[in-house]
Amino acid sequence: MRTQADRPEKRAVLDALNIGQRIAEQETGELSSYFVETTAWQAIYAGEVDVVYGPKGSGKSALYSLLRDREQPLRARGTVLVSAENPSGAPVFRDLVAEPPASVADFRNLWKLYLLSLIARLLREKRARNAPARSFIRVLERTGLVPHEASLRGVLRSVLDYIGSTRRAESIDAGLKVDPTTASTEPHLLISFREPSASERLRGQTTPDELFALADRALEALGLSAWVLFDRLDVAFSESAELEANALAALFRVYLDLQPLRHLALKIFLRNDIWERVTRAGFPEASHITRSFSIAWNKDSLLNLIVRRLVRNPLLREYYGVDEAAVLADARQQEALFYRIFPPKVDPGAKRPSTFTWMLLRTQDGTAHNAPRELIHLLSAARDVQRRRLREGQREPPGEALFDRSSIRMALPEVSRERLEQTLYAEHPELRPWLMRLKRERTEQTPESLAQIWDLDREGALRLADELVQVGFFEERGAQRAPTFWVPFLYRDALELEEGAAE
Repeated sequence: MRTQADRPEKRAVLDALNIGQRIAEQETGELSSYFVETTAWQAIYAGEVDVVYGPKGSGKSALYSLLRDREQPLRARGTVLVSAENPSGAPVFRDLVAEPPASVADFRNLWKLYLLSLIARLLREKRARNAPARSFIRVLERTGLVPHEASLRGVLRSVLDYIGSTRRAESIDAGLKVDPTTASTEPHLLISFREPSASERLRGQTTPDELFALADRALEALGLSAWVLFDRLDVAFSESAELEANALAALFRVYLDLQPLRHLALKIFLRNDIWERVTRAGFPEASHITRSFSIAWNKDSLLNLIVRRLVRNPLLREYYGVDEAAVLADARQQEALFYRIFPPKVDPGAKRPSTFTWMLLRTQDGTAHNAPRELIHLLSAARDVQRRRLREGQREPPGEALFDRSSIRMALPEVSRERLEQTLYAEHPELRPWLMRLKRERTEQTPESLAQIWDLDREGALRLADELVQVGFFEERGAQRAPTFWVPFLYRDALELEEGAAE
């Protein structure tokens, strides 16, 4: 039997402990080792799911990154991945804030040209020589929509320039192009967003839908299917709610337009609150989007995710004398290991929740849903606090535990501040002044108390409170005629709120 003397020191285990990054883009190298290939993932990987919804921090970008990690096996079966957005850095579509399309219809045209340009780049990279590919690439090149050596932002710039040069929103005229050197003319193959006349067709005019059909045949001749991946759409259009609604409504209409194609598909990863805003603004076609999946986490799946990250650490496995494969194969062993690492409870008392339940309650927002991001942040912050306490000469946690109650409790304010500042304030700056007025107030408010705090009438306070419910800051409780608004634990420390109901 393993003795205490045989074990590594707690400080050494904590110093080496890596729980991973809470943002998928920052841990692409390790992500696949934490991941469980669920039925949902298998459906995505098999091409049976096109649209993935989930709350912020729920793992949408992780699924996107995992698809990218599986690029080689996907290519082996004839599927190529095309990124429509930069996986990190400046979003491609942020440029649209300065010069947005005027309407959903204009946005629809822009999405189609952008997608056609991406597929043309792909076919050119594959050196496709079949007849549909040659015809398709020729049209896109003649219109200047496939710039050589261009980034994604360069492709979008070409699309915007092309649309802008027409000076007409509904169609792009064909006509003749004059060579400035020789003064000779040739048909200018351009793309029309309405059905061309017979004479326009003779001059080479075509439509985006005809070009998509041509691209589909070109991919079929190559024995390929192309998945165009859209992620980070919440970042791309965050500066304008109207722009976001128009852009996403148009993108999903294009998605539906492309459904008949057999070798070209869009894969869209989107926050469910943003999708709800799109449908709330009016999107009758929503019921037609059936190849979709919503990410949902429960207590068991979150515990599994955390334990997977913990047992990736060799020194921790050595300290507890556990086998990684055996632990991950048995849910009871996962829970047992968690409570060897952490104390049974954070707050003492018979009616107080167990530690993992406490963590879940403290990291969920007003929707009462948990996402991995804040939970991972809490554990990482608790590790940092525990390391610091040991360096300062504080007592080690009792028994074989690596963490004590105080370290877990002291980690929560950092998580609370970051969630408030980097999520709510960053994404909804217009709400910041109202939230700041709640500082040091009570955790449960009525319409009347909020009206007094915000200097509004009751109806105005109710409208604002409802908006805060929608973004997950408040949880609405009570009867419809006499509601109360309760602030979840996640936001309390950041605003220094006092426990209890407003008088």
